[in-house]
Amino acid sequence: MNSIILLTSFGILNLFVGFRKSNKLILPLVFLFLLIVLAVNFYDWGNTTTYFERMLTIDNYAVAFTGVVVLTTILLIPFAKRYVDEKNESLAEFFSILLFSLVGAIMMVAYENLIMLFVGIEILSISMYVLAGSDKKNLRSNEAGLKYFLMGSFATGILLFGIVLIYGATGAFQITEISAAATAGSGDALTSPLLAMGLLFTLIGISFKVSAAPFHFWTPDVYEGTPTLFTAFMSTVVKTAGFAGFYKLMSVSFAGAYDIWFPTLVAMTVITLGIGNIGAAAQNSFKRMMAYSSISHAGYLMIALLAFNDRSENAIFFYSLAYSVATIAAFGILKLVSDQRDDISYNAFNGLGRTNPLLAAVMTIAMCSLAGIPLTGGFFGKLFIFSAALEQNLLWLIIVAILMSMVGIYYYFRVVIAMYMREPSGERVVVGSSASFALIFMAILTIVMGVLPGLMSNLL
Repeated sequence: MNSIILLTSFGILNLFVGFRKSNKLILPLVFLFLLIVLAVNFYDWGNTTTYFERMLTIDNYAVAFTGVVVLTTILLIPFAKRYVDEKNESLAEFFSILLFSLVGAIMMVAYENLIMLFVGIEILSISMYVLAGSDKKNLRSNEAGLKYFLMGSFATGILLFGIVLIYGATGAFQITEISAAATAGSGDALTSPLLAMGLLFTLIGISFKVSAAPFHFWTPDVYEGTPTLFTAFMSTVVKTAGFAGFYKLMSVSFAGAYDIWFPTLVAMTVITLGIGNIGAAAQNSFKRMMAYSSISHAGYLMIALLAFNDRSENAIFFYSLAYSVATIAAFGILKLVSDQRDDISYNAFNGLGRTNPLLAAVMTIAMCSLAGIPLTGGFFGKLFIFSAALEQNLLWLIIVAILMSMVGIYYYFRVVIAMYMREPSGERVVVGSSASFALIFMAILTIVMGVLPGLMSNLL
């Protein structure tokens, strides 16, 4: 709760800072604000406190995932320097929206009531609609904002309708009360068509938010048109908060209905893995490749949902952290390169190993982590998810995921080949000291998670 109060206060304060003629103070202040929030957040570790008549609960689960989304946002800040250099008049508004959107993300990981989940999703989603279309002079950005808004509105309506049907079947919005009502009377409510339809619509609404197929169709165009900095935020923070909220709903409210929702979710998982990886392999644009990659990683996280055992919680947390760090590094380097070479295709990275060894090294580590190569955090993220699934005898699903991971190696290593095996396509990319420090930090964290995974694999 302290994090929510601080983020709201800092977001409002940042708007007033934006009245200054110079915007050079904004990034350092936002960075400081987020560091304070991250520190205060972990003061709640080991405690469980409820707020607003048990609509919100701050416990270790909420603290851990709040830490991931706040840390992810901190790592984004150094790559926004160009906005300062160009004296962007909307810089304060952009970062205030980011701070406000984090409030929604925290609500999604700490909710105890479906109304609070809905409010959190809407705060985060509306912020993303605005940021997707924030480059007003770019037609692609305008298209991205409009497409995301229209499709997101339909998904929100479906989600809300699902919540209403669940309430109609159980008479409760509280997730623990839903579980109790669904299993009362010999579990009659579990076989209720009303509850089944409510659960289906809720799954559709949340699946849209996390880019799970077949509700992924907005992702490539929106990712491509959205300014790169906000695409990175969208692909990490939104996905982390979405899956944390998704798992909480299924594990608390619908644990007794596992046999009912399992077939639907397993079909969606296989489709998501296939579309994400095969779609990514067919792209020539690095940004669109990362969009399809984001879809594929939703598929891997859905395997942890299907495993549905004691390992799932930690597996989702570890994978979210490893994925977020590697993705921020990849998008951060893309922004640095595309800002100076005006290109978002694989060709933009040609010869980067010669002109910018640091950028090439960090990008290689990030690609290896996303591909699940050993000695990176991504490898153990997938290993923990597969281990959880193996306990549920989902060997066939693990085999499908491994085959799709092999496809992933192909398209991730296209970037590495371009950096080290092709002639440079431009001059040396200028990298600021803050961006360099952030990239080195992310590379070290990725390797530490791959060498010493036990440090963060059993926090929950």
